[in-house]
Amino acid sequence: MKRPLPILIAICSLYFLLLTAAPQAGEVKLPSVSTAALSQGALPAPWGWRDFCRKNPADCVVQKTSANESFTLTPEKWKTILETNAKVNQSIEPVSDTDHWGKPESWDYPSDGKGDCEDYALLKRGLLIRAGVPASSLLMTVVINRKGEGHAVLTLKSDRGDFVLDNVINEVLAWESSGYRFVQRQSESDPNEWVRLGNGIGEVLVAARDKKSPFD
Repeated sequence: MKRPLPILIAICSLYFLLLTAAPQAGEVKLPSVSTAALSQGALPAPWGWRDFCRKNPADCVVQKTSANESFTLTPEKWKTILETNAKVNQSIEPVSDTDHWGKPESWDYPSDGKGDCEDYALLKRGLLIRAGVPASSLLMTVVINRKGEGHAVLTLKSDRGDFVLDNVINEVLAWESSGYRFVQRQSESDPNEWVRLGNGIGEVLVAARDKKSPFD
């Protein structure tokens, strides 16, 4: 049976690993200004997110934010984002939900050091919220990878555009440079509401995330 650790213990333990990691050498420069992905209407939240919220209700609370609020990137904040992405990628062993929990889909914090794509993204989201990045700027996102398979990443929304934190690459790329087709993600105003995404040239993807490969 799956016995998750208390969420605060799990997050703090992994956050300690992050804080004690060797910092990146040299000055960190801000990324080039990117664009924002286009939202194209409401969609139901994926089952995995709803199940995650059932297990971790405190991490799904709506945070009050200004409608015009925009997360301002600074070199220090960007460094924290880069280091968090890289450290989580290095610290977690990739394993499918079937091998891990004996079921095809389960969104969890990787409290035992193992997880698949959405688990990486959830941990990055939790760590960055605790590092001061607003939850409204850290959006769980469903994409289609180059193999045509479902995949999960974390989108960072900022005053310099939208960027993708992925478990398959340590570089944090602008969303339009990721090579993914974007399907849906959390709403900025409510993490429990999700929106359909377009690719910026008129195509809207509505496929449900019913197949995934955690090692894409």
